[in-house]
Amino acid sequence: MDQIERLLEIVTTYRKHGWSLKRLLMTAETRASGAELEQTLFADAEIELSPIDALWFYRPSHEQREAWELRLVGDAPYALFETFESDESEEQRAEFRLEMEARMREHVMRKSH
Repeated sequence: MDQIERLLEIVTTYRKHGWSLKRLLMTAETRASGAELEQTLFADAEIELSPIDALWFYRPSHEQREAWELRLVGDAPYALFETFESDESEEQRAEFRLEMEARMREHVMRKSH
């Protein structure tokens, strides 16, 4: 299974469970191989070039919280999850999501060595 097939499978599964795809982190290679999908399946999501392939999903959580999950696109499932309180600013949330991306990149780098 190639990265685009994995990505599509993950997106389909998450959408079945009420998650919305918000951002895609894609290597240049993966983005080039899935370019035709950007205008259709990923039209509502922001795409960002990255050293890893990962997906940001969002859904409302209980008690007016937001749940965010960063899911690695790879052979083995791996994800980081966080909930945000309704009173946290978007700046605070964005900063924490960047930290989660850094942790994901570190995980991938450790696995590749």
